[in-house]
Amino acid sequence: MPRSDQGVTSDRYTVIPRTAIFLRRGDSYLLLKGAPTKRLWANQYNGLGGHVERGEDVLTAARRELLEETGLTADLWLCGTLIVDAGDIGICLYFFTGECPEGEPRPSNEGTAEWIPFNRIGELPVVEDLPVLLSKIHGIKRGDPPFAARSYYDKQERLIVEFAE
Repeated sequence: MPRSDQGVTSDRYTVIPRTAIFLRRGDSYLLLKGAPTKRLWANQYNGLGGHVERGEDVLTAARRELLEETGLTADLWLCGTLIVDAGDIGICLYFFTGECPEGEPRPSNEGTAEWIPFNRIGELPVVEDLPVLLSKIHGIKRGDPPFAARSYYDKQERLIVEFAE
């Protein structure tokens, strides 16, 4: 269907697709501590992932990002989606998880990946939405339906993450 038939209007999002990967090893998650030179999230912990490149599907993009940022591979599965309201543009995050029973990550230009026990997340400098999103992911098992959520900042500049019922 051509663009003219897609219903692109100013009251609808144009979205940028991105991936977010939270690998599990027992009760720990592989999180990336952002390099001190990063423009965003320097020295803060976040999931792995990044942009979906033109011509990629989201699973291929997640696998590529995981390999680029850690040197690891894993059997990933979609566990949720999140629309981030960024004004005229939306960010559509596709969340993946999977088990990674062996192998250690290597550092990359993005930062250093570390296995962090779930119960230690609150002790670390993390990106703002990580605790609520990782808590949701932590409760999901393979075969469960993926969650759907949206996030935005309210008038007091507080981050709101809402999960669909």
